Amino acid sequence: MTSDRPPETVRAYLDQLRRALKGAPPGLISDALADCEDHLNNEIAQNPERAEAEVMASVVETYGSPQEIAEEYRDMEATISTPFPQPEQTAARRYGFFNVISDPRTYGALLYMLLSLITGIFYFTWTVTGISLTAGFAILIIGIFFALLFVGSIRVLSHVEGRIVEALLGVRMPRRLPSAASSDESMWTRIKDAFLDMRTWTSMLYLILMLPLGIIYFVIAVVGLSVSLGVAGGSIYSLITGQSHVQIDEVPWLNHLLHTAPGLILLTLTGILLFFVVLHIARGVGWLHGRIAEGLLVRL
Repeated sequence: MTSDRPPETVRAYLDQLRRALKGAPPGLISDALADCEDHLNNEIAQNPERAEAEVMASVVETYGSPQEIAEEYRDMEATISTPFPQPEQTAARRYGFFNVISDPRTYGALLYMLLSLITGIFYFTWTVTGISLTAGFAILIIGIFFALLFVGSIRVLSHVEGRIVEALLGVRMPRRLPSAASSDESMWTRIKDAFLDMRTWTSMLYLILMLPLGIIYFVIAVVGLSVSLGVAGGSIYSLITGQSHVQIDEVPWLNHLLHTAPGLILLTLTGILLFFVVLHIARGVGWLHGRIAEGLLVRL
């Protein structure tokens, strides 16, 4: 049971806002919490002579209650166009086997799978090298600055990856960079906060995982497209030219069948069917990876 008592601290305000936004996309919740936290902290910093509870009471009157802010963010999100707007469809039409070809998320996922090998190699190399250098420089003064620089780069890369995921997979991800540390904080406080922030470690885990995932995604996409399009295209070419180049000597009857028009037509249909299977796999990979990205890159 939630309380309607006005929040007297920044933490209480954010907790109520998080509850009010329950059910919204994690990326939206993350942006809303970060925006409000920045605004509330700025208000408190500009009124050092007033108690936090007093400042919060004033903020609720001028800025709005957590419930009001949550409604504003939901309304604002509804007016912003998404990468893949989905028209209203019946369940049969939406989930029909062959309707996958008209789903733009399918092609976004395919493109993501093809790009993931490149991004995975870069993320893995950057993260592992950064961790190694940070550990090596730990005994030197430069290690402090390098650690902050490395953590900052991890957050920037995570944000960039989030934008790629949203653009290609249609998953709502945070659209703003993490808040910068206050200039009043000491260097040691910044380092401690960075390394105690679970998002730092989950982001590193995500960037490292992108190499094996990228290899898997790339192989599935390339092999699936090559085999399906190759079988269908080769069969159509054989039908047009009257020359079949398919050889299966171990199964004589099948080898003979694939040198006839009915056999080549059957092989063409098999290639087309396999192509649709690949599209479904791509859409499934896109959905699954979107959940992984939300779980490891989004801070709530």
